[in-house]
Amino acid sequence: MDKFFGNLHAVLGAGLVLAIILMLSLNGQNFEDGIAAGNAILRWLHTFFGVLWIGLLYYFNFVQIPTMPKIPAELKPAVGKHIAPAALFWFRWAALITVLLGVAIAGHAKYLAPALSLQDPYKLIGVGMWLGLIMAFNVWFVIWPNQKKALGIVEADDATKAKAAKTAMIFSRTNTLLSIPMLYAMVNFS
Repeated sequence: MDKFFGNLHAVLGAGLVLAIILMLSLNGQNFEDGIAAGNAILRWLHTFFGVLWIGLLYYFNFVQIPTMPKIPAELKPAVGKHIAPAALFWFRWAALITVLLGVAIAGHAKYLAPALSLQDPYKLIGVGMWLGLIMAFNVWFVIWPNQKKALGIVEADDATKAKAAKTAMIFSRTNTLLSIPMLYAMVNFS
């Protein structure tokens, strides 16, 4: 058991197999036509990557940011050089994949344009989509470039690193704030 659970890829593969079994055995009616099957799979993947994205957002804001000042100076490089870059990798790619899958779902179901233009009955999901787009923009074009400076992934002096860390934190907190109404809009759209 240790070998299996010690291997993330094996665990993810087993989870995928279990999900496929569940899809085919208990939700098979959605797989009788290709459109319904495609929609079900897109929604499932969108949810998976959305949970990964928002889970990491909450990890940064509830755990890493508040804990960093308490970590002894000699241990901080482990977070800055190893943990944070790995978490930021999954964070930014999960954000992009979540958005692309959301756009694919809305396009597939033919409500992309009405939702983005906030037309009835798509206002709620439209607001959620706009919040998600703003959040993904923040991840890729504000948080990640500033984190690269703050973590020393790109060269920067100490003043630039401090300013970049503060900017990344503010936009990460902005995304935390926006995630709450975004999640409401996404969960309550039917």
